[in-house]
Amino acid sequence: MKVEVCLFATLSAYLPRGGTGDSVSLELAEHTTVGQVVESLKIPPDVDCLRVVNGFDASPEQVLRDGDVLSLFPPLAGG
Repeated sequence: MKVEVCLFATLSAYLPRGGTGDSVSLELAEHTTVGQVVESLKIPPDVDCLRVVNGFDASPEQVLRDGDVLSLFPPLAGG
């Protein structure tokens, strides 16, 4: 299945080769979770990130589906 992954701000450093701008299309196995994608991108466990799938908050356990868009953001601050 294909999933588009978008990495923003400081997380863009973890974008794998083949990406364009801040996103990359990944071919993933069925039943892959958000957490497994984060691990595969080699984002260290101590680096916090907000996870959003198709515009909605997502847990690391959420299973991705073909055509999903996974966006990862560093924590936001400010007012």
